Amino acid sequence: MDLFNKVNSTKSKISQNLPLAIRMRPKTVEEFVGQKHFFGESKQLRRMLKSDRLTSVLFYGPPGTGKTALAHVIANTTQAHFEEINAAMSNVDQIRKILNDAKTRLRFSQKRTVLFIDELHRFNKAQQDVLLPDVEKGTIILIGATTHNPFFTINSPLISRSQIFQFEPLTIDEMKIIIKRALQDKENGLGNYNIEITEDAIEHLAKMSDGDARRVLNALEVGVLSSKATKDLPDRCQPDLSKRRSRAGKVVLADSQADKKIVYDISVAEESIQKKAIIYDKDEDAHYDAASAFIKSMRGSDPDASLYWMAKMLEAGEDPRFIARRIVICAAEDVGNADPQALILASSALEVSEFVGMPEAKIPLSQAVTYIACAPKSNACYMAIEKALEDVRKERTSSVPKHIRDSSYKGAEKLGHGEGYKYPHKYKDHWVKQEYTPSTRVYYKPTQSGFENTIRERLKKLRKTSSK
Repeated sequence: MDLFNKVNSTKSKISQNLPLAIRMRPKTVEEFVGQKHFFGESKQLRRMLKSDRLTSVLFYGPPGTGKTALAHVIANTTQAHFEEINAAMSNVDQIRKILNDAKTRLRFSQKRTVLFIDELHRFNKAQQDVLLPDVEKGTIILIGATTHNPFFTINSPLISRSQIFQFEPLTIDEMKIIIKRALQDKENGLGNYNIEITEDAIEHLAKMSDGDARRVLNALEVGVLSSKATKDLPDRCQPDLSKRRSRAGKVVLADSQADKKIVYDISVAEESIQKKAIIYDKDEDAHYDAASAFIKSMRGSDPDASLYWMAKMLEAGEDPRFIARRIVICAAEDVGNADPQALILASSALEVSEFVGMPEAKIPLSQAVTYIACAPKSNACYMAIEKALEDVRKERTSSVPKHIRDSSYKGAEKLGHGEGYKYPHKYKDHWVKQEYTPSTRVYYKPTQSGFENTIRERLKKLRKTSSK
C-alpha cells in the first residue's frame, strides 16, 4: 500500500509539472470550448462522437485552436482503443507495428483503433501511403492534425477517405471562458492559488493571444508563477497584509497557500504576453489569404480594410516589395483607365519602397493603397486583354494587313508592304478611317467610371464613324 501511494504521489507530481495548457485539456465533450460550426450542439462531429460512429477525419487550423484537445476528448469518449503519435518523431516501422496491433485487436476482440497523428503534414508521401489500406478497410480510424492546408500537404487518396474539419481561432469570449476555468480548477488549474485578477487583465490576455488557447494559458501561468516568487522576500520587507498589493502584481505570501494573494492586473498581463504572435506562414494559407483579402478590399473601395490587411502582413514580416507588386497589379486590373494616375502612383510606391526600405516604406505604400481603394474602378483593360488572348489561342491567327506591315527595310516596297497606309496625323483630329485587323473585333469596352467615361465617349464617336 505504501508503494502504491508513492507511485500515485509521483504521478501527481509529474502531472503538476506539466504546462498549464496540457493540464487543462478538456476531458469531455461538454468541457471542449470553440469550433461550434462543426462541434456545437447537434453538429455533425458531435453527433458522430456521441453515437460512436466516428470515421477518419483531418483536423486543420492554426495552433492552439483545439485540434489535439479534441483528439483527447475523442480518446476519452469513444469505446475504441486510442493510439497517439507525432509525425515529427515517428517512422514507418512504428506505424506498421500500430497497424498490425490494430488488426490483431479487431480480429480477436472486435475492437477498433483510433490513431491520432499530430503534425500529419510531416509524413512524406510514402509514409502517408502506408496508412491507406487500413484506413480504407476501416481497421483504424485516423485522426490527423495539421496546421498546413491538407489539400497541399496530404495525399489525395487519404483526403478522399477522410472528412476535413477546419478549426478557426477562438473568439474573445471563448478565450475568457478558458481563462476563468483555469483560475477556478483546483485539480489541474490554478484554483489552489489565491488570485485576484482584474477584468482588464483578462480582456488583454484574451485579445493579445489571437485565438490561441495554448498561448493564453501559458501567459496566465507565467504571470501567476512569477508573482508568486515574492515569497522569498525577508520578513522586514513584508508590508502589512491589508496593503500587500504592489503595482507590479507582486504580493506578500502569508503562512498558508490560500492566504498568498496574487494580484494579476493589467501590468502583469502586459509583461506575461509582451508581443502578439501573428499567424502568418509566408508560403502557405495565411500568406495567400491575407494577400487575397488585401487585394479584394482595395477592389471593393474599402481603404480601412485594405490598410488593416496590409498592416497585418507588414507586422508579420512580409516583404514590402511583395505588397507593392500587389498594389501595382490592382491599379492596372481594377482601376485601369478610370483613373490612370493610380498606376503611376502605384509604380512610384514600388520604386520608393525598394529605395527607402522598412519601416519608412509603409508610408508610400499606405498612400498608394488609400488612393487606389478610393479611386473609381474599371476592369475594362483587364477584360480586353483576356478576350484578345482567348481569340489568339483558340481561333485562326490573323495575318497583318499589307498596308500596316513594316516598310522600313529595303525591298519591302516590292512586296507591297505599307502600300495604301494613311498617316493619321495628316488628317483632321489626327484620325482617319482605316483597317487595322482583317475582321472587326471589339475587346476594349470602356465603362462610364471616372476618366474612362471620357475615353468611352471619344471611342464611341470613332467607332460610329468607322462603321459608316
